Amino acid sequence: MKRLRNSRYWYSMLPGKDSEPVVSDSRVDGDEDAETDSESDERHRLLHQSRKTYWGSLGWNLAAALLPALYSTLSKLWVANLDASHVVTTDVYTYISTVAEVLNEGLPRTAWLIIGDEDNRSLRSRISLSYTLVVFQTLMGLIMSIVFVAAAESFAASFVPREVRQSSLNYVRVSAPVALSSAIQVAVSSCTRALDKPDVPFVISLIGVVCNIVLDFLIISNFHVGSFKPTILMQAGIRLACDMTSALVGLGYFIYLATRIQRQHEESEERVRPNIKALIVLARPAMYTFTESAIRNALYLWIVSTIIGLGQDYATAWGVFNTIRWGLIMVPVQALQNSTLTFIGHRWGHWRKQKEAGERKPAATWKDVKTIIRPAIVSTLLSIAVEVPLCLFLSFWGMKEFAYYLSNSDEVARITRTMWRNIDWCYIFYAIDYQLAAILLATVPRWYLYQSLGSNFLWMLPWAIVVTVVKMSQTEAWKFYSIIFGGSLVFSCLNVALVLGLWIWRLMQGKVRLPPVVTRTS
Repeated sequence: MKRLRNSRYWYSMLPGKDSEPVVSDSRVDGDEDAETDSESDERHRLLHQSRKTYWGSLGWNLAAALLPALYSTLSKLWVANLDASHVVTTDVYTYISTVAEVLNEGLPRTAWLIIGDEDNRSLRSRISLSYTLVVFQTLMGLIMSIVFVAAAESFAASFVPREVRQSSLNYVRVSAPVALSSAIQVAVSSCTRALDKPDVPFVISLIGVVCNIVLDFLIISNFHVGSFKPTILMQAGIRLACDMTSALVGLGYFIYLATRIQRQHEESEERVRPNIKALIVLARPAMYTFTESAIRNALYLWIVSTIIGLGQDYATAWGVFNTIRWGLIMVPVQALQNSTLTFIGHRWGHWRKQKEAGERKPAATWKDVKTIIRPAIVSTLLSIAVEVPLCLFLSFWGMKEFAYYLSNSDEVARITRTMWRNIDWCYIFYAIDYQLAAILLATVPRWYLYQSLGSNFLWMLPWAIVVTVVKMSQTEAWKFYSIIFGGSLVFSCLNVALVLGLWIWRLMQGKVRLPPVVTRTS
């Protein structure tokens, strides 16, 4: 750890036999001595290696998270200018994505543990696992898209206010294939981050956002070309086309990189293909991540459906609130967690390799634990440093004005500001929870499920029953919802800290049962 702290690029990817050479300080390996005479070659090498460091990956992940958040905000501005009454309709995209998230948080969230294990898995194995993950997710995304199209009326009945429900059916149908595009995007992004290629998710985000902004400006903005009248269906169609384009471009870029990596590191000309064995390897830990996501998102949508039942203003305000939440507050938190997951996955695999292959309950020292969880601690401190001033700024100055621009409604802006001021401080706990939970997700997903069950069954489920049974007026409704959502953030943070502490204690006692260590040919 002392060497890591003193090195220029600490949190570098731990070296494996078939991985690219990694430099943890300013020195260059012997094979590259000839190139060090050239300052430009050295800068190029450091730029290439930056993707394999915590700080380098954080930069890529921050850019990849910021771009979609920016467009999500802009899209509401376009629709508010077209028809303020249909701003709430655009939230259909969000709720379809939330349902699809159950699929996207199953297999893809095993990438950090399985594909990120560079010390115990060969490069061919990791790429084969990646191909398998992408193919499976694409097929599941296609099936889910067909289901959404067929069930458009039922979906609209649950997540679109009565006032605009009938006119929003076509928007639901056009937005349904987001399940397919998001499945491809998430699968490719998870695999490439685990393979230390965070530039691929950035390319996906960049292509999608640039295409969306250009086409929106040309077709549905106040300055659009032609004499036609833009509609929200045009916005949905543009977004779908751009999402699919970015997903396919990202997939092509991933295949290109995977092919090039194999040629650089392997003598075998045999092509790597997806296979059933790889799917089984991914499916074992995915049982826990899929179950966790299904329970969490089901309870969330259950409670959200009761908010939508309060009327169009509250439904719109909740959508605007979420746009601001995910467009500003969660961008740095997500980027930090992605880097945390990547490097904890690497460090966990390195620690497992140091133990005997047949040892199912290895004991860790306190030094081992600190080495494994250090990226999460750094991410936690950074997230607090960012979230505290951001939350204060929105509470005192920016929330109402921002909400008005996104909704073009004074009433919606007022409700949104009230929502935020009641629970703003709770998002500091959420930022901490996000990073600490990443430790369990990237090491032992079973324990990640345990902490989630505690939060959802002990807090969210009882409140979901209450808001369904008790009929509340609009004037008193948000008092309950602020307790539900704000309390959930605080409770989850305390819960994950407790479970994490128990996990560390049991790991140091050698009482955590782990799957067998694979060989490098697996």
